[in-house]
Amino acid sequence: MEHLSRAVGTRFWTSGFNASTEEHSAEFYAALRWIQFSMVILSIVASGSIIGYTALQQLARHSEIRPLFYLSLSDLMLGVCWLIGILLYGESFSAQSIACYNLQVTGQVLYISSFCYTLNYTWCLYRDLRSRIHTMVNDTSCLKITESSNRLSRIVIILSSLIPLLLMVPVFCVGNEYTCYTNLNNSCLLLHTGMLELNSSYKVQKSMCHSVSLYRTTIFLVTFCFVLLGLVILLIKTRILYKKLVTLTGFLGDQQWAKISTIERRVFLYPTAFLFCWGPATILAMVKLLNPINMPALYAVLYILQAFTAASQGLLNCIVYGWTQRTLRFMRQKTHRDVDTQTPLLRSQKQSYSSMQSSSAMNQLAITPTL
Repeated sequence: MEHLSRAVGTRFWTSGFNASTEEHSAEFYAALRWIQFSMVILSIVASGSIIGYTALQQLARHSEIRPLFYLSLSDLMLGVCWLIGILLYGESFSAQSIACYNLQVTGQVLYISSFCYTLNYTWCLYRDLRSRIHTMVNDTSCLKITESSNRLSRIVIILSSLIPLLLMVPVFCVGNEYTCYTNLNNSCLLLHTGMLELNSSYKVQKSMCHSVSLYRTTIFLVTFCFVLLGLVILLIKTRILYKKLVTLTGFLGDQQWAKISTIERRVFLYPTAFLFCWGPATILAMVKLLNPINMPALYAVLYILQAFTAASQGLLNCIVYGWTQRTLRFMRQKTHRDVDTQTPLLRSQKQSYSSMQSSSAMNQLAITPTL
């Protein structure tokens, strides 16, 4: 009787503990769902505003705006994909696991495309800055460089959508063939949220699904590291170019200098927004890849950070673009006010000073090779 009572008591305590854990887990994922919902809605509105602005102003065909348009479009599609997943979370229907699994893979295609579009847009900003310098020093090869760069940019835009899709084809095919969506918990929320827990007795199925999960995580990490390395290289090259541009101050008007300063700020701010948005998700993917045991607090913190940051890329990109555009507009208005308030004597003094600066800058350019 004592052994029986102990067994019953142990079973009751264990079931009560598991029920409490499941209840806390459900509350945690419900809070996570609302955080993601709020950030996704803001990102959709922000990305849609950029797309609407470029469409109304008919700027999508311009080489400077086209990369930003496609970046905002990928952010918008990713936000819509995640919004559908958030709405499906908690619903119960027969094909829920299949829908959530394929929605997750589609989301991975879109955010890898967003990585590539971010790198492409940063490269286009650097190319624009370099071409302006070549134009200022009357470099005749600038036109050829610009034409070839525009063709290359179009090719990169096509590859940014095609390569992520090709990388995810094995995940679509193998995952649906071996029913890797079975027993996936919370798979409709953001990336890496659901843990792969298969209770199937088929070793081949478990092995293939584990390989697919490992492949997805590896693709995400490799793509993130590649894009981050490219962004760092472009940042370094932009800083070197910008420092050399300081010697050309005499050549530049106030509006030209305002435009170049805006480009330089965007080259710095867009990679910063990218790292802020995807840093927590990358750390979470690495932690799950290493598979540490008994670290629920770390997972909880990373999940919350990811919910705030990963879904906010469209919002941050819109803030960066809007803030830099507002700064550029303010600097141009200030330039017009300065011109209107200056006397003819002050304007002539400024022109003579600029000509002196131009001659000294030409002497430095004769010594320093251009990029």
